[in-house]
Amino acid sequence: MRQITIRGIEPEIEQKIRQIAKNTHKSINQVIKEIIQSEFIKEKPPLSSLKQLAGGWTRKEASEFSLSIKSCEQIDENMWK
Repeated sequence: MRQITIRGIEPEIEQKIRQIAKNTHKSINQVIKEIIQSEFIKEKPPLSSLKQLAGGWTRKEASEFSLSIKSCEQIDENMWK
């Protein structure tokens, strides 16, 4: 694999790259490669589950939703006659 040298990076950007590398326990080279790849590789892997596609609820959100539709679950026997 060939090498690329990048000169003249602004100090603020360099510090951010170094901080990301430190926080993620990755090399500076790896962080820069990931930044470049994220720019050029726009395709995302196919979704493997419905949850990835539609998202999901926390337990609290699911509980709140269940409570909010409780009245809709009541069956009015007179409506069915």
